[in-house]
Amino acid sequence: MARRGFFAELNYQAQQAEKRRRQEAAAAYRAQAAAEREAERARKAAERAQAAAGRASAAEQKAAEKEAARLHAEARMAEVEAMNGDLTYEFAEIDGLLAATLEVDDYVDLDALKINDVQQPPFEPGDLAIPTPQLPELVYPRQPEYQEPPAPGGLAAAFGGKKKHQVAIERAKAEHVEAMRRWHEQTTAMHAQYVAEQDRHRQAEQDRLAKLAAAENVYHDECRRREAEAAEHNEHLAELVNGLAFDVEFAIQEYVGIVLSNSVYPDVFPVSHGHDFSLASRELTLTALIPDPSAVPTVKEYKYVKAKDEISSTALPAKTQKDRYASAVWQVAVRTLHEVFEADRAGKIHSIALTVGVDRVSPATGQPETVPLVIVAADRETFSSFDLGNVVPHATLTHMGAALSKSPFDLTPADTSRGVRARGQ
Repeated sequence: MARRGFFAELNYQAQQAEKRRRQEAAAAYRAQAAAEREAERARKAAERAQAAAGRASAAEQKAAEKEAARLHAEARMAEVEAMNGDLTYEFAEIDGLLAATLEVDDYVDLDALKINDVQQPPFEPGDLAIPTPQLPELVYPRQPEYQEPPAPGGLAAAFGGKKKHQVAIERAKAEHVEAMRRWHEQTTAMHAQYVAEQDRHRQAEQDRLAKLAAAENVYHDECRRREAEAAEHNEHLAELVNGLAFDVEFAIQEYVGIVLSNSVYPDVFPVSHGHDFSLASRELTLTALIPDPSAVPTVKEYKYVKAKDEISSTALPAKTQKDRYASAVWQVAVRTLHEVFEADRAGKIHSIALTVGVDRVSPATGQPETVPLVIVAADRETFSSFDLGNVVPHATLTHMGAALSKSPFDLTPADTSRGVRARGQ
């Protein structure tokens, strides 16, 4: 069986996202989400009330505990409502497997898969876009100025003042020379430090520019890679479209893979496909693998037992469980045939040999095996005449001469002893 191809995988991921969007838009989903939000709100209210009861005074204790108990019970009932909402939603999804696909056109427009415009993210250099901060201008301390001591006048000059003045001058000159020496040393050191800082600044800016250029090169390389990938994608897509037009086997094979990737099932009942197309016979051999019966919920409803502060469950009757699983099996078979035939507008596929089965470990041999629950051969003309909106899937399959399991829930294999094609004729 063929594995999911490149375009099928891309399409599958897109369909998963679309499935989430449709779920969120569905009224049942919104109602369930509201129930879950209410359960969470009630739970937090109960926790706050319990905490308040612990802080209450003796006089208020009884009333606070009563309110906390009431809110706790309310929270548990809201939890039960949300759990029952989950069940209702899951049952509705399983029971509507066929109806879900009848609401959409399964044809895949391959042109829609073409990449017409490569979305390139903006270049974000971050801190590399910020220039290294400029150094402030170097400001030297003011150069010392020589100030000669004032000459003595009057009596001070007459009584040895001139001699003292000369001494003061010599001392002032010596002090000025020392101040100039210290000033020169300081300014020389400041200049050397500033030059070193300028070198570091220049180197830091060069490093930044180099890293920025490298980041830009990486960005442009990634842009070119995305462009090349888009071109390759479109080239392969054109090859696929051309192959379909000329009945090339691989192209029909891959198109079927894309169609099947569109068939997105509920999380509670996932389905995978394998297929192989023969151009010589124009027949598609198709396998749909479904989950085993344990995947289907067995609980009918949940209830809150206040006396025990427990959530109990009521089991679905065994017959209901078996009927629902069997119905899902029959629906998957009819749905799969419908999706392929409807999507194949050009009529490339004339017939489908379908097996719906379950993978398991054989209880007899301990080895992996696939248990066939439905084996049916369908030709396009006959199947396309059915009004699937009004059929009962089991009756449809019986009408087509399908080999059907007598008890899918028990994984009883379909009886093929009488053949399939002969029964359908």
